[in-house]
Amino acid sequence: MSYLQAIFLGIVQGIAEFLPISSSGHLLLFQTFFHMENYEETQKLFSVLLHFGTLVAVCVYYWRDLLEMIQEFFRGVKALVKPEKGDSAPPPLARRLVMLIVVATLPLFLILPVNKLMESVFYNNIAVSIALMVTGCLLFFSDRLARGRKSAKNATVLDAILVGVAQAIGTIPGISRSGITISAGMMRGFDRKFAVRFSFLMSLPAVLGATILELADALGGSVDPALIPKYAVGVVVSGVVGYFAIRLVNMLSDKGKFGMFAYYCWVVGLGSLIAGLVVPLFS
Repeated sequence: MSYLQAIFLGIVQGIAEFLPISSSGHLLLFQTFFHMENYEETQKLFSVLLHFGTLVAVCVYYWRDLLEMIQEFFRGVKALVKPEKGDSAPPPLARRLVMLIVVATLPLFLILPVNKLMESVFYNNIAVSIALMVTGCLLFFSDRLARGRKSAKNATVLDAILVGVAQAIGTIPGISRSGITISAGMMRGFDRKFAVRFSFLMSLPAVLGATILELADALGGSVDPALIPKYAVGVVVSGVVGYFAIRLVNMLSDKGKFGMFAYYCWVVGLGSLIAGLVVPLFS
């Protein structure tokens, strides 16, 4: 892997992680069709690190929300341990948002038993191509839904569970995590801005947990020290690009332009599907 390839993949990750076009699917397709040497051995650790870069981007972009949520989390724990008598006021919105995110994260535990199967799908270009086209269909129809009004104030536990189930499905390479969770939120009547905000904030525990597990697994093998500086460059690029991608998604979703990515997913998915079927015939 060269520095140019690391920068390129960092850009791909930063854009595709937040734009609803599947970062994992794009990373696999680019690494496959551009014949990056030893990508099957090196891509897993690099992919984990690139996701960490975009996780930092979310933290930076939503740092005020995160600070308030962390404070309310500990205040909520304190209230459970030592409840104040006569205090019947509803919980602050930040505390309620923490609860919704915790609930939305629970469905991810259902996919842990099939984690190895998911890894085998990760290397299947045909499956990724089909999943990209499915993502396109989700985006196309979700952008045509009526604008919802739900926010952290009135979103329900059922809403959080269903969006969480969508996030679990979004672990399939080619299915955009942001695309399917934002679409699920809109289908549940979320305000567009809240659907985007909830999607990105709920990604933090999921991505952090996956990063810790996959990093431990990836480090179990040998790591070429010469690749470490290149990995670092890719991570920084993915974080910076990801920050601006978050801003773009917020702007486009608010203007009802989210479905424009459906056409992109269809073109890329169909193109990579044809290439994956045809190229081997001539190799």
